[in-house]
Amino acid sequence: FTDKQIILDVLQDRSPYRPYGQYLSAGQQPTNLPGVRERWKFIEQTLKKAPLIKIVPMIGSMGCPYTCSFCIDSTVSYQPMEFDVIKEDLRFLLTKYKRPRVGWHDPNFGIRFDDYMNVIEEAVPPDSIDFIAESSLSILTEPHLERLKRNGFKAILPGIESWYEMGNKSKTGSKQGEEKLQKVSDHVNMILRYLPYVQTNFVLGLDSDEGPAPFELTKKFIDMTPAAFPAYSLLSAFGQAAPLNLEYQRGERVLPFPFHFLNNNHAMNLKPRNYSWPEFYDHVIDVTTHSFSWRSVANRFHATTTKIPKWMNFVRAISSEGFGRLKFYRKVRRLLEEDRAFRDYFEGETTELPQFYHNLIKRDLRELWEWLPKRAIHHNPYAYFNAEQEREEKARFSKAQVVA
Repeated sequence: FTDKQIILDVLQDRSPYRPYGQYLSAGQQPTNLPGVRERWKFIEQTLKKAPLIKIVPMIGSMGCPYTCSFCIDSTVSYQPMEFDVIKEDLRFLLTKYKRPRVGWHDPNFGIRFDDYMNVIEEAVPPDSIDFIAESSLSILTEPHLERLKRNGFKAILPGIESWYEMGNKSKTGSKQGEEKLQKVSDHVNMILRYLPYVQTNFVLGLDSDEGPAPFELTKKFIDMTPAAFPAYSLLSAFGQAAPLNLEYQRGERVLPFPFHFLNNNHAMNLKPRNYSWPEFYDHVIDVTTHSFSWRSVANRFHATTTKIPKWMNFVRAISSEGFGRLKFYRKVRRLLEEDRAFRDYFEGETTELPQFYHNLIKRDLRELWEWLPKRAIHHNPYAYFNAEQEREEKARFSKAQVVA
C-alpha cells in the first residue's frame, strides 16, 4: 500500500539502493484522499485533452468485501471515503459544468448502497450529474436500479467473471453453466431497462475453465444480451497482490512478462491450467470474433436505445478494443505455432523476452526507450514465493531455537 508518508519518504530519500532498490509499503490504504476541489487544477488540465466526453474521476470507497481469488482487492478491507468531502465535490462540479460526468473508481460501488445514495441525494438535485460505476450484480436489484436511474446513473460495469465461480457476486448462488447463463442474462437485460449502458466483465483462463464450454456460454450470452458490451481480461498475477498468486508461483505457472504488458489483454502471465497455449488462444480468438463480428456489432447497435452509448459501443468494437485486440491475438497465436523461441517463453523454458515484445515496448516508449534501465523489463516472477519460503525458514529456525 501507499500513503502520504510513503510518498514523502520516497521524495526525501533519493538514494539509489543498488542493485535491487528498497521495498516500502504502508500498513494499509489511506483513510482519506484529496477530493475533486483540491485536485481540480490537475483534473482540469487532463479534461482539456478529452475531445468529446469529459469524465471526472472520483472514488467513494476502497477495498471490497468479496473474496474473488484473482482480485487484488480480495484481501483489502472495505472502507468508505469521507461522505462530507464527496458531497462538497459533487456540489463543486455543478459550478464547473452544466451537466458533469463522474466515473466512480471504487473497486465495487454501492456496497453501502443507501449511504451512498443518501450522499448523492443530499448533495445535488436528482439526475443533475451523469454517473458511471463498477458494481456487482448482487447489488443491482430492481429497487436499487430505480434509485440509480433517478440519481443520474447512465453506465454500470458489473463483473460476471466466470460461468462456474463467484456466484455470490452475480447473485446466482450455486448455479453454474447454462443455469447461471440464463439467470445472468435475464438480470443484465433487466438492468438495461433502467440504465442505457452496461459493460459486462469476464476473466478468461480461470482454473475452473475447461474445454470449449466457458467460451461457448459467453457467445450465447452475447446473443441473449445484445445491448451489453463484453469486456474480456486475461487472467494475470500481480506479484503478491492476491493470495492465489502464491499458489500459482508454487505451481511454477507464472511467466516473467514485463509490467508493461500486464494490462489484462496484451499478455497472460500465467500458464493456463486446463489448456495448451495454442488451444487457449484459439478459444480467446473465437469468443472475441463472435463478440465483435459485424452481426454482433449491429445487434448491439440496434439494441442500445440512446445515442452516446450506441455510438460508444460501435467505436469500441471497431477500434483497438475489439478489432485491434483480435488482430493482436491472431498474431500471438501465429507466433506460438511458428516461432520456437516465442513458444519456449510461454512454456517457461526460457526467460529471454521474445523480440516481438521488445519491439512493442520500444514502439510505445519511442525516444524514452534509450533512457530505460537495461534491467527494467526484467523481474523475478517468483519473488513472493521465495519471500514466503524465507519467512517460513526463519520461523522454523526461531521455533527450533526455542525448543532447544
